[in-house]
Amino acid sequence: MKKILIVVLALGLASCSGDDNKAAATTTPPVQTDVLTAQNVRSYLADPNATAETVALFYNLHNTQKSKFLIGQQDAFNAFYQDAAGSSDIKKATGSDPALLGSDFMFITDNQNDGTPQNWFYQQEVIITNHVKEAYNKGMVNTFSWHLREPYRGTSFYTSDMTAQEKANAFASILPGGENHGYFKQKLDKVASVLNNLKGADGKLIPVIFRPFHEFDGNWFWWGAAYCTPDQYKQAWQFLVTYLRDTKGVHNILYAYSPDNSYTTSAKYLERYPGDAYVDVLGMDNYGDFSNGSTQGVTNAGNKIKMVSTLAQERVKICAMTETGYRVTATTAPLAGFFSTNMYNALTANDSKVAYVMFWYNDATGYYVPPSGQSNTQDFKDFASKSKSVLQHNIPAMYTITQ
Repeated sequence: MKKILIVVLALGLASCSGDDNKAAATTTPPVQTDVLTAQNVRSYLADPNATAETVALFYNLHNTQKSKFLIGQQDAFNAFYQDAAGSSDIKKATGSDPALLGSDFMFITDNQNDGTPQNWFYQQEVIITNHVKEAYNKGMVNTFSWHLREPYRGTSFYTSDMTAQEKANAFASILPGGENHGYFKQKLDKVASVLNNLKGADGKLIPVIFRPFHEFDGNWFWWGAAYCTPDQYKQAWQFLVTYLRDTKGVHNILYAYSPDNSYTTSAKYLERYPGDAYVDVLGMDNYGDFSNGSTQGVTNAGNKIKMVSTLAQERVKICAMTETGYRVTATTAPLAGFFSTNMYNALTANDSKVAYVMFWYNDATGYYVPPSGQSNTQDFKDFASKSKSVLQHNIPAMYTITQ
């Protein structure tokens, strides 16, 4: 199970039949490649009324993925190996910040965040939003995940911390008409308040990629597949988008659909897909296929990202490896060639078109991306210097459309 401080995923491949492949073929919409233009881009967004900068971000990510991918890290500006604060660990290794910053609404929407300066959770909100602004001002891209606490006690998002009754009812309870629907709306109100006031040095609202209810094919989170039906998942997602977009007037979001790595067919991957009108980014989290450094694991990862890439091209969406990595600690050695060979090959095999890859965060006792001075630092530097890799120092302009 993936924990916030220690991520170890080793999910097996789902077994699939030939009928799944037939279903995928019949449900895939016949959309041309490269149909996107500067003139029609809004028609492909979940929010046709998105800000100009958000529209540009979608357009530029879609075009960037044809030849390059952005490299990012979760909490890059405030989570460091051995607590060595200062520059991001990626900058310590390469001389450049990542092209992508990952953040989380977890502390921001916590029940204990009372909005006062002395409150620890509010202090985290200030730190997080300041780092988002810093990233935007540097030309970087921002993403937000959301480890939303369960609605009964509001203390955890892991099913291992919940009672059987809570697990069985939590997700259904946040749907319209459910006993905790008000709780869900209250949390969305907080998200909306933050995003509607998140501005860069240019005075513009900062676009973010929002990745709610991720890794839903696993059962470690209360929104996992064992605790809601596909229709319930779609309903919650569609409500979230509609509420933020139409009720709260949030127009600086791209929405990312992001299961874990259990899917091997398009039909299964799309089983809980809420629809093109509610999604901008088709992603996949994948730790398990990289966990032992095997050639077969890398091949499996490459095949899965190719599947997502193909779906994204057909639907005129963005493809991304939304979360991945391998955690190195004092007792867990690096995998040889993890970055420059395994990860790079998986992302670029089969002519996949991937807009970005997000590595999980470093902390006092372990790292997903090595800072300087580690035995695999050069491996990461080699990965970051490859022809398709993008860091902050060579990121193109993402918030304007150049004809």
